[in-house]
Amino acid sequence: MKILLGLSGGVDSSVAAYLLQEQGHEVTAGFMRNWEDDDGSPYCSVKEDFLDAAQVADKLNINLVQMNFASEYKEKVFSYFLNELNKGRTPNPDIYCNKFIKFKEFTNFAFKNNYDAVATGHYSNILKDNGNNYLAKSLDQTKDQTYFLSQIDKSLLGKIEFPLGGILKSEVRKIAEQENLITFNKKDSTGICFIGERPFPEFLNRYLPVNTGSIVDENGIEIGEHKGLYFYTIGQRQGLGIGGVKNRDEKAWYVADKDFDQNNLIVVQDNNHPLLFSSELKVSNINWLKQPNKKNITAKIRYRQEDQECEIHQAEGNLYVKFKNPQRAVTPGQFIVFYEDEICLGGGEIDI
Repeated sequence: MKILLGLSGGVDSSVAAYLLQEQGHEVTAGFMRNWEDDDGSPYCSVKEDFLDAAQVADKLNINLVQMNFASEYKEKVFSYFLNELNKGRTPNPDIYCNKFIKFKEFTNFAFKNNYDAVATGHYSNILKDNGNNYLAKSLDQTKDQTYFLSQIDKSLLGKIEFPLGGILKSEVRKIAEQENLITFNKKDSTGICFIGERPFPEFLNRYLPVNTGSIVDENGIEIGEHKGLYFYTIGQRQGLGIGGVKNRDEKAWYVADKDFDQNNLIVVQDNNHPLLFSSELKVSNINWLKQPNKKNITAKIRYRQEDQECEIHQAEGNLYVKFKNPQRAVTPGQFIVFYEDEICLGGGEIDI
């Protein structure tokens, strides 16, 4: 097949390119530029990543094409990110980046240019069954990325290749080293998709107004000041700036809720405080990759979480989820993703 592979300059996509080539496919590498606001900053690695991608493409003797989706990223992903933060919610830009950039703009480019399929270095699988295509977990459960792919268009599933779905991360590193790929020991990328790791408060203050307020306990007693509700997420312990509080014990404080009307950050003591737990939630913007049978369903409310048993039901046009066991730090704006065994059913945004 003629395949356009997203080559990011990291080890995973580098090995994905090599494996596709070994399978006999005609591979072209595509490097996406999706952020340009501060390419010269020490936190933006796009130049280094492109040089690494170019060296990998040269080593494998495959063509490398550049594409710029910076305006689309800003419109579809970054604007969503800021809007959600401004509402006091905790967004997941990586999921939107996959939905609107990697598996929309990138795939549109591929099919307009007569490629048969696209590929990426994601740790996921495509399960083919009786003419149907399903998104399935990778062999390496510690790296499985179906959570981040849960919002893509299901019509694409028959046109995607995930070469790393059947191998372990350790094997990926080993292959890269054996094939003398420059990325073999490159650190995995972290931080916001295409923006990278950087001082978060300083970065956000360039785009969102500073709106300080009170930190209060569950009884409404003020114990500190917050820097803006968007800097905090449910369940957070670090970075609250609460020192010793008079007449309180020394237990750690955790974010339990946000009061937007009063601009208060509500905190509690004790990692197992009841206010940190919830058994039910509402889901919006649901994207089904496979219709659920409503039996034997599990779900994750965050990446790397163990699958949690749950039941789902529809009411008044909304989807509701009830968990067998109470869940800690259910966070509005984050995504819940559903599974039947190894198959990813899809998911949606958490509302409470």
